[in-house]
Amino acid sequence: MITKTLSKQTQAEVLTEQVSQMPQQRVGILGGTFNPPHLGHLIIADQVGKQLGLNKVLFMPNAQPPHVDEKLTIDPLLRARMVRRAIFGNPLFDLEMTEIQRGGKSFSYDTMVALKRQHPQTTYYFIIGGDEVAYLPTWHKIDELVKLVTFVGINRSGFKQNTPYPVIWVDVPTIDISSSMIRDKVKRGQSIHYLVPEAVEAYIKEHQLYHE
Repeated sequence: MITKTLSKQTQAEVLTEQVSQMPQQRVGILGGTFNPPHLGHLIIADQVGKQLGLNKVLFMPNAQPPHVDEKLTIDPLLRARMVRRAIFGNPLFDLEMTEIQRGGKSFSYDTMVALKRQHPQTTYYFIIGGDEVAYLPTWHKIDELVKLVTFVGINRSGFKQNTPYPVIWVDVPTIDISSSMIRDKVKRGQSIHYLVPEAVEAYIKEHQLYHE
């Protein structure tokens, strides 16, 4: 048997060729505070993932949202644990901890630079609500961000699709649930059953979240 020893240059060329031949991954990102995650989040992620034929949809809790009052947001690790419970059992879903691990204010541009560096073969689809599309011009380094991701807007009645940036629009059943509504119901001692996954409801009760 003849064994060939490849030069370092040849090894690098082979590795580069192997990487270039890897299948392109199409991955959706649904970011937010998830304070707490609810069924509306799951429906959006599932609908977008299935309609666009994505390989994965990553739920990405932020560490410190740049435009939200810190006092209203509980510890990011608690929110991440609720997300993990919410998505359990769905092979399309996964948890992305990049922003929490980095800490500080969570700017999407910084996050996507890091993710593209780690996964250059991946095409990312950044999922946002129809109401957020109008605010894209105000996003941090938006002109650079649109080169890193494809934005996916969720159609919502009352919001126009006018934007100077390319956006793929997806129709998703309207589910009138919000995290603020759930927090308010918990504070008032009202039921949140069927508004959040059972595992999230149990976690909120176990850790006495949102009672103050």
